[in-house]
Amino acid sequence: MVSVTSPSIDLSSYRDQHFRGTRAQQDQLLRVSTTLYVGNLSFFTTEEQIYELFSKCGDIKRIIMGLDKFKKTPCGFCFVEYYNRDDAENCLRYVNGTRLDDRIVRTDWDAGFVEGRQYGRGKTGGQVRDEYRTDYDAGRGGYGKLIQQKMGTEVPAFFR
Repeated sequence: MVSVTSPSIDLSSYRDQHFRGTRAQQDQLLRVSTTLYVGNLSFFTTEEQIYELFSKCGDIKRIIMGLDKFKKTPCGFCFVEYYNRDDAENCLRYVNGTRLDDRIVRTDWDAGFVEGRQYGRGKTGGQVRDEYRTDYDAGRGGYGKLIQQKMGTEVPAFFR
């Protein structure tokens, strides 16, 4: 029997650099995973909004919100775990690239949630990419953290 795969559900080239195991082990887990990494979320997107959108593809086992490791506030990503692989594949096909809270959602396979991964890995507690961002993005906390530090404020006065 011939198996047909869709490019939208193929494994991407991204791999979690903190995965404990070999690349082959990680690839094997990704091929059978029912967990998705969801990125480019607004810091103001709620778990309920994520559930509403992602449950259209199947039954969700759990949602783990990504948190700033110091402030424990949302920092723009989450993990969505489905009960079966087909539902997760449908999510990659149909939800990836759609708009949630005026942001284009990015989804990718995840090898499986492990406690501690819900925290941002950046030096300031959030996501690494938000530290180096030079543009203003209200949905992700304003300017990048390095620019905020240079300005001496979390949010510039002219945006308050």
